[in-house]
Amino acid sequence: MVEYRPLPDEGMRTFFEYTNYAFAPQTGPVAYDPDEHETPRLRLGSPRGLYEDGDRDAEPRVVCRQYWLEATVRGDSHPVAGLASVASPPESRRKGMVRTLLERSLEEYRDRDRILSVLWPFQYEFYRKYGWETANNRVRYACPPDALAFATAAVDDPEFVAVSSDSYDVLDDVYQRHASEYALSIERTEAWWRHRVLSNDGPDPFVYVLERNGSPAGYLVYTIDGEEQGSRTMSVQELAADEHDDYLSLLSFCHTHDSQVDTVELPGPTDSSLLDLTPNPEAVECTVETGPMVRIVDVESALSAVAYPGAGASERPCRLTLSVTDPLVEWNDGTFALEVSGGAATCERTAGEANVELDIGALSQLLVGSRSAADLERVGRLQTESASELEVLESLFPETEVYLREHF
Repeated sequence: MVEYRPLPDEGMRTFFEYTNYAFAPQTGPVAYDPDEHETPRLRLGSPRGLYEDGDRDAEPRVVCRQYWLEATVRGDSHPVAGLASVASPPESRRKGMVRTLLERSLEEYRDRDRILSVLWPFQYEFYRKYGWETANNRVRYACPPDALAFATAAVDDPEFVAVSSDSYDVLDDVYQRHASEYALSIERTEAWWRHRVLSNDGPDPFVYVLERNGSPAGYLVYTIDGEEQGSRTMSVQELAADEHDDYLSLLSFCHTHDSQVDTVELPGPTDSSLLDLTPNPEAVECTVETGPMVRIVDVESALSAVAYPGAGASERPCRLTLSVTDPLVEWNDGTFALEVSGGAATCERTAGEANVELDIGALSQLLVGSRSAADLERVGRLQTESASELEVLESLFPETEVYLREHF
C-alpha cells in the first residue's frame, strides 16, 4: 500500500532531485540550494508525493506539483486543478506508481470540488491512456522583422510604455478582456502575474503596454535571446490586444526591432490572423502545435456545474443517457442521466440504457468546447443511437475557441 500526501519542507531536496533528473538530466547531479531552487514561481504550486504506507521517514516514490486555479468554462469561472512536475527516480519506474499518483490526484481534486484537471504533457500518448485529452492547439509564428513592416505602415505612431511587475494590474484589464474570448483562460492572481508571467527562471522579460487615449489597449511580454548581432531572436511570450488596430500596433512594435534582432517569434491561438494580414506570408513560418491536456474530474459534478446557454431557449428539457468509459477512476466509469432545462443541468448515475457512448477524454473535449460532437462521432470517439441524440449533443456542447496559455 502507498500513501499520497503533501511533501514536508524537508522533502523539497528530494523533490528537486527527482524533477531535475526527469526534466534536465543533461545537467548531471546538481546540488540543491533552497534559495535558488525554491523560487516564488515554484512555491505557487503545492508539492505532493506517493509514499510507502506507514513509513513516515521514507523518501517518496514519485512526486508532483498541484496548482489550484480558476478557469473559464462555458462562460463561467470554475475551480480547476493544474498538474505539473510529475517525476520519479529510475528505481521507482514501471511499477504503476505514476498511475497511482494520478488516481490519488483525482481523488484530491474531487474532494476539493475541482471540475477539471489540466496539464502540459511530456508525452501525449502517456496521459491519453489515463483519460486526459488535448484541450487546444496553438500556433507559433517566426519571421524576420521586415515581414511585419505592413503593420507599421498601417498605424499612426502608437504609444508604448515600459512597465514593471508592480504594474501587473494595468496588464490585467487587457488580459481579462482578451481572455474572455477563450475557454480555459485562467484567472490570474497578483502572485501569478508577478511570478509566472512577469518573471522567468532565467532573465526576466521586457514588458511594454500599448496606450490608446491614455488607457491600456494591449501589451507584450518578451525576451531577446542570442548573444551576438546576427543571431538574436525577439521571443514574445505573450501578447494581447483589445482591437484589430491595437494588434497591428503590437506587430509594429516588433517590426521596429529590425536593427536589433533577426527573427521575431509570436505565439497565439489557432484563430490568430497574421498569415491573412501580411502581404508576404511566405516569409512567415507558422507552426501548429498541440497544447495542454484536459480531463473531467467527476462526471456528475462537472456536467451539473457548467452552464448550457444553448439549451436555454428550449421549452422542453433535453435528456441524454451517457455511457462513459474511464480507464483510471471507477466513479466516472458507468452510465449517467443528463437533463438540461432552462440552461441548468442535473447529472446522476442511472441503470437505464445509454443512447450516447464515449470515453472520458472525448467527454472532456465536449465539455470545454474544443471538439464538436459531430467531429468526435466522425472519428469514432462517440456513438449515438440516432441523429436526434447527435443534434442534442451539438446544442448542449457547442464548439468554441479554447486557449489555455498558462504553462506550468
